[in-house]
Amino acid sequence: MKTVGIIVEYNPLHFGHVHHFQEARKVTGAEAVVAVMSGHFLQRGEPAIIGKWARAEAALAMGADVVIELPVRYSSAPAEWFAYGAVRLLDATRVVDALCFGSESGNLAALARTAKLLVREPDAFRSRLRIELKKGVSYPSAYEAALASLAAGDSPDIGKPNNNLGLHYLIALERLGSPIVPHTIPRIRADYHDTAVTDHPIASATAIRKLVGEGGLEAAARYLPAWTLDILRREFAAGRGPVTWESLAVPLLYRLSTATPEELARFDEVDEGLEHRIAAVLARLRGEPLRVDRLLDTLKTKRYTRTKLQRMLVRILLEQRKESFTRSAMAQGPACIRVLGFSERGKHLLKKMKRESPLPVVTRIGRDNAALVAEDIRATAVYALAFRDPDAWQLRRDYYQAPIIAEDIRSGHGGGIRLP
Repeated sequence: MKTVGIIVEYNPLHFGHVHHFQEARKVTGAEAVVAVMSGHFLQRGEPAIIGKWARAEAALAMGADVVIELPVRYSSAPAEWFAYGAVRLLDATRVVDALCFGSESGNLAALARTAKLLVREPDAFRSRLRIELKKGVSYPSAYEAALASLAAGDSPDIGKPNNNLGLHYLIALERLGSPIVPHTIPRIRADYHDTAVTDHPIASATAIRKLVGEGGLEAAARYLPAWTLDILRREFAAGRGPVTWESLAVPLLYRLSTATPEELARFDEVDEGLEHRIAAVLARLRGEPLRVDRLLDTLKTKRYTRTKLQRMLVRILLEQRKESFTRSAMAQGPACIRVLGFSERGKHLLKKMKRESPLPVVTRIGRDNAALVAEDIRATAVYALAFRDPDAWQLRRDYYQAPIIAEDIRSGHGGGIRLP
């Protein structure tokens, strides 16, 4: 059966995601959908509003057939490695025929031309990148400027987050020599960073989280499908959300305040003297409540974007050291295909994946395969510390939780994916 792959975070799943899901099936003619979904920590270095199993449940309720976890080392990485890890997983399934992603431009040809230019990062590009970085600008700004000089006006605006990710999906497909055929659809109504909402039911996830933070879940209800709303209500009532950086302030600040600068410097993303800046900022904030938002605002400079700093905090919180994040280590890709949930149709895809994939397909965590997902087991334990009443089951849920089966949940959420 023809199968399309999508790469998602669903933080939370909203009507814009429903549009993408429907269009992905339509433009590719796919009968089935495999979603690679970030786990508990996301690409901009933030904890997800609810956990990975709840978000996988929302994806299955919408109609996804297999939901695979993108390991935390890739899910909280810059665009290059986020895209590489996700595309490598889709390629390794051996069941995915097409990849469909949203972009601000909707112009696949321009993105593909740029990807071919960058697949081996020519000397001229690397040289211009170094020049830009020496000016003290952030890496994303330097990368954008280097690309603009290389592509001579033909490149898409990679300052737009979905264009940027789309470009890196295409670069990853090129580097892997993957037979997966890419497609893109234009993002509609709300931009990724939009914090405002309108009368239209499609709002950005950023705007929805802002509404939840300021007015509670019901303030965002009209922008969410019924099944997402059901799941969020259940998770919030149980004290498992909304999770934010402030929910993890205590374990994070413990790590930051007890580690020496030399110890902090061993963690990935702690570079260019950031270990000393952290210590100086913590000292400067004495006498006021220690909030993560305040810490980030004080750490931020023209050189260090908030996203860069948030990714650094994830690495420190999860104790992820530099030696595990070299280019050669990241290029190895995910160690397995971790299945979070599936439908009846997905069950047939999984059988084929188990026969043909070069990676082990993991549906249950046990003594024989725990090492393959050790970082994600740690991420689950740390993430559970954000809950109102964390317990041992939640801390070790990876060992106990079976994949979610779509047919067990769809009737409970009313089914249907019609846009209002």
